[in-house]
Amino acid sequence: MKIADMHCDTISELMKLQEKGGRETLRENGLHLDLKRMRASGYVLQNFALFVHMKKDVDPWESVCRLHETYEREIGQNSDMIARVYSYGDIADNERAGKMSALLTVEEGAVCKGDVGKLKELYGWGVRMMTLTWNYPNELGWPNDSHKVPCRQHDHFRGLTERGREFVAEMEKLGMIPDVSHLSDEGFYDVCEVTKKPFVASHSNAREICPKMRNLTDPMIRKLAERGGVMGLNFYAGFLDNVAGEGENTDMVAALVRHAKHICNVGGIEVLGLGSDFDGIETNEDLPGAQSMDRLWEGLKAGGFTEGQLDRIFLKNVLRVYKEVL
Repeated sequence: MKIADMHCDTISELMKLQEKGGRETLRENGLHLDLKRMRASGYVLQNFALFVHMKKDVDPWESVCRLHETYEREIGQNSDMIARVYSYGDIADNERAGKMSALLTVEEGAVCKGDVGKLKELYGWGVRMMTLTWNYPNELGWPNDSHKVPCRQHDHFRGLTERGREFVAEMEKLGMIPDVSHLSDEGFYDVCEVTKKPFVASHSNAREICPKMRNLTDPMIRKLAERGGVMGLNFYAGFLDNVAGEGENTDMVAALVRHAKHICNVGGIEVLGLGSDFDGIETNEDLPGAQSMDRLWEGLKAGGFTEGQLDRIFLKNVLRVYKEVL
């Protein structure tokens, strides 16, 4: 089993703990994910998001800079186990050297404050993927409804702003992947219109199975597949099951199997990957962290997926997109 995961919030959580005097590191910690557990589980690549909360962070650019400092320090101090990814070839080079790969992403396009110069600076840091929004409108576009409400009419008919369209075009030119997770429905189709290359929904499930706006509709899944993109299964219970409040009593593996089957039936096997959202979600004992990924593999296998199909979902589909775009 080899793993590529398109989304985790571990860097943000580490920074919070360290700023409070904690001794946790990326190498070993009590969070959902650390390097020791990743290596034991077969991780090839992990996307590390720099997540900024607009309602809590006074200056989003200053916040993303602090997060970047944490990321650089942690990757630098663990260079025997993991190395940065700037281009597709780095992934294979790192694996040959016996190291896992770290791909840097940003979750919240507002960190750029509408300035393309800041976007280019992010690219210089090694950022190769960015969500246009998180849960709040910004200079680039409109998000979908909060994950805490069912699917309903709201702002999903508002898409990218003109500045957002400029950003997406520049991202494609640079080789930075637009991430439509959190983006409004209309924004999704705007990204389709502006881009020519594959894009991703790094951590989104199927709205037909769980009717939350953060999940993708069947037409979106088809569009993403037609473009050659990929969507990552999100392990957050509230996006998996629309019962028991936010799904806290959900059988997570069974729910993920339902979403995986539906997504592949709609868009084909090549559209599906992993986007755990580890350290951005509550702990669920079915899949409590990186050490438990074999449970998902076995659950999907028991659900009818072949080992060849699982190799695509767990690794190859994501690497195919990275090869084309990075």
